[in-house]
Amino acid sequence: MAATHEALLLLVALVLASTARGFYLPGVAPRDFRKKDELAVKVNQLSSIKTQLPYSYYSLPFCRPATIVDSAENLGEVLRGDRIENSLYVFEMREPRLCQIVCKTVLSHEGAKDFREKIDDDYRINMILDNLPLVVPIKRMDDHEAPTVYQHGVHVGVKGQYSGSNEEKHFIHNHLTFLVKYHRDVNTDLARIVAFEVKPYSIKHEYDGDWKENETQLKTCDPHSRRLVIDSDSPQEVEASKEIIFTYDVDFEESDIKWASRWDSYLLMTDDQIHWFSIVNSLMIVLFLSGMLAMIMLRTLYRDISKYNQLDTQEEAQEETGWKLVHGDVFRPPPHADLLCVYVGTGVQFFGMMLVTLLFAILGLLSPSNRGGLMTAMLLVWAFMGVIAGYAAARLYRAFRGSEWKKVTLRTATMFPGTAFAVFFILNALIWGERSSGAVPFTTMTALVLLWFGISVPLVFAGSYIGFKNPPMEDPVRTNKIPRAIPEQPWYMNPAVSVLIGGILPFGAVFIELFFILTSIWLHQFYYIFGFLFLVFAILLVTCAEIAVVLCYFQLCGEDYEWWWRSYLTAGSSALYLFLYAAFYFFTKLDITKVVSGVLYFGYMLIASYAFFVLTGTIGFYACFWFIRLIYSSVKID
Repeated sequence: MAATHEALLLLVALVLASTARGFYLPGVAPRDFRKKDELAVKVNQLSSIKTQLPYSYYSLPFCRPATIVDSAENLGEVLRGDRIENSLYVFEMREPRLCQIVCKTVLSHEGAKDFREKIDDDYRINMILDNLPLVVPIKRMDDHEAPTVYQHGVHVGVKGQYSGSNEEKHFIHNHLTFLVKYHRDVNTDLARIVAFEVKPYSIKHEYDGDWKENETQLKTCDPHSRRLVIDSDSPQEVEASKEIIFTYDVDFEESDIKWASRWDSYLLMTDDQIHWFSIVNSLMIVLFLSGMLAMIMLRTLYRDISKYNQLDTQEEAQEETGWKLVHGDVFRPPPHADLLCVYVGTGVQFFGMMLVTLLFAILGLLSPSNRGGLMTAMLLVWAFMGVIAGYAAARLYRAFRGSEWKKVTLRTATMFPGTAFAVFFILNALIWGERSSGAVPFTTMTALVLLWFGISVPLVFAGSYIGFKNPPMEDPVRTNKIPRAIPEQPWYMNPAVSVLIGGILPFGAVFIELFFILTSIWLHQFYYIFGFLFLVFAILLVTCAEIAVVLCYFQLCGEDYEWWWRSYLTAGSSALYLFLYAAFYFFTKLDITKVVSGVLYFGYMLIASYAFFVLTGTIGFYACFWFIRLIYSSVKID
């Protein structure tokens, strides 16, 4: 009971913390600093695009403060593996410092091995000052007019060779030259930080005599003679039993950048013209195809309805073929109707989560400055959307005249989350086996379970109770007692063929945007264009609905009335193409070498593809459901 109570308190604290941080708007809560105010640099995780396994900053033998203090984290930060901790890098506002000694350390064999491994895997050090991440400015040597590109974090070190030697050595970046840019108010003389940059160096520091704490003067970087480290002619090797002296400089520069715009340079890190052109081009193609399909469907269907309504005799009706002949079977409940209700309810829950989360993001409530806010919001909104999931599943199950609504409700509340949680638990065990800080702690796992069973499951049952108590939907036509024989279908209307064809167009609506989403996740870049993402989501919605309706119409014209599952799978098959594209992205864009990292990638992409299948399948199903009820209520049937 004590453990459960503690976990419940943790959940409440996480929710309150995430809510408080979630309503932080860029430009609304700035911090003003006076001259000589203390600026404390916080260290974040060590990250690598090669391994995708984050590690705590102090997992390497860097200089440690006497007491390591973890900053408050929200649920999203914990799930991402972020660890925000204090450091020995402390500045004074607008007070430049030269050659400040952080500490001197002697590497053990284990420490030297850890450093070499992290350098081999291209690990970067991430730091934060006033909620701004540390970046390394990189200018293109061949184009001086090109905008500066900013690299997230600074590499732990580099590999290189001495002149005239073929032996590869590992060198550590033990000297950091920081540049803090600020925007000053001329009236109050208060300043706000607008940029946090660094240039790393590897330098083998030298000094005379014995080492004395706070007294030793370095010959390689002397603040009194204003001799700065500007190159690495004598770099610091990573060797066991050899001492390393960590130092830093800090300079301050006044900037015209305003506080509200300080994230712009961080976000505009790639050639955005290609990004916008690709998205607009994709939108135009999809809109054109969708318009053509809609026009064909409307004209053809209008002609069919007019022709059927003009039939005067039963003999004429019997001579007709097409979708009208299956009116007595089209609303016959499909096999495994309860499972279809479960998937439809889960898809409605996903749709509500995506819609609400994107609206929050468009309003600026989930900006990159709010680390972990997006993931936290998605989890909380998912839990609260359980009420519409239960309602949708129960309403459909009621239409099938089912009676075991509690069983369907329980499966709706547990099937998809249970599958995703099982895969997540296995992946987390792999991360824990690698001793990565990305492993989710047991207390957070408990909080997730409480969020699931304490909020989501009760809301699913509440929504299901409301939905099942309402009167069932009346079908526009009666269902025959004896099923009609389905004639042999042409090869292109084979279920497997039509389902695979149906997923191409919805995937085509999102694959350009998918590239940038995968890049932001797996190459550790910021994603911020939620307005365009919302537009792509709307086009995905229209495309899934139209392609499902078109293929459903062709299926009914072939006198095949088993449309329930086909409509779901037609749009949902786009998830197969998403997973195949993820595999293509893995082999062409990523440089992952570890087996565990590959398993993590495909494990998480499998969960994402499964969620995409549930979402798109539900959209296609409801489009066909509405379409069929509409056309069969529009014709005269004896």
